[in-house]
Amino acid sequence: MQKSLKKYFWLFLLPTIIAFIIAFLVPFVMGVGLSFTEFTTVTDARFVGLSNYMRVFANSDFLNAFWFTAKFTIVSVLSVNLLAFILALLLTRGLRGTNFFRTAFFMPNLIGGIVLGYIWQLIINGILASQGVDLTYHAQYGFWGLVVLMNWQMIGYMMIIYVAGLQNIPHELHEVAAIDGANGWQTLKSITLPLVMPSITICTFLTLSNSFKMFDQNYALTAGAPGKQTQMLALDIYQTFYGSIGQEGVGQAKAVLFFILVALIALLQMRLTRRREAEI
Repeated sequence: MQKSLKKYFWLFLLPTIIAFIIAFLVPFVMGVGLSFTEFTTVTDARFVGLSNYMRVFANSDFLNAFWFTAKFTIVSVLSVNLLAFILALLLTRGLRGTNFFRTAFFMPNLIGGIVLGYIWQLIINGILASQGVDLTYHAQYGFWGLVVLMNWQMIGYMMIIYVAGLQNIPHELHEVAAIDGANGWQTLKSITLPLVMPSITICTFLTLSNSFKMFDQNYALTAGAPGKQTQMLALDIYQTFYGSIGQEGVGQAKAVLFFILVALIALLQMRLTRRREAEI
């Protein structure tokens, strides 16, 4: 029986492999090829070499979007994971109403990004209206508005992962630490954090990738205003590709660079956190 399964297992994988090739691999390869062309449709593509990539780096919009995205990602990754971990610690102490709070904190993750962006646009603009300004008045308003939105949406999801990691730590270890005279900080540093590293790896990867490739929330909340100062990379690519006639090749080149950036950053983060796991 085992030999038959091993012999024909590829037949069970075939539908998934075909779907992956059609839905991802073929469009990806075509997209890389189109980044070296000028086109309005796939059939009229004309090869221009590295011209599109040179135009990307000659345009300040892409570089400004990159630095804005990088700053937003750093702040979001740190704030989301810190707050989610603190909530997870509080909700694993057997307090009354724990299940209700876990559900309540997780619920925002179920709301679509576009809807979430418009909801927070109304909330923040309503608060700022007392000062006679709105989100588009200054780039800092848009930046912190996006950070608040990201935290509100992602904290509950990351909290659930941290809760699962914390609940897998043997309770006996904390009891032994208490008997040895370890205080709360020493227990957290020497027992809790090392043993919850797999959860930290997953949560860091998810928040990093989601922050760096954010599009719908950015589009709904600020749409890049004022003057493209709050425009993130995904929105900049969208505006280039669909907002300007004759810029499709440049937009495709930006998309390829975007993919490389996200892949490199995610791989670096995974390598660093996995190495930390291996040291434990």
